[in-house]
Amino acid sequence: MKEMLTKFIKDEEGVTMIEYALIAALIAVVCITALTSLGTSIEALWGKIEAGVNATGSGSGSGSGT
Repeated sequence: MKEMLTKFIKDEEGVTMIEYALIAALIAVVCITALTSLGTSIEALWGKIEAGVNATGSGSGSGSGT
């Protein structure tokens, strides 16, 4: 029994898989954080574009004529 317990403690096969899982989780967190920040920036940019289009297009009067 003692020999089997010692062998179990020294076994490192699962350690590598856990390390890879932790690295993948860390990469996922970094990607989610970056994309959330990027999404906020893009939303603000579209807001500026919309405001510019509305400001220039409201007084022109050129349309389809309907």
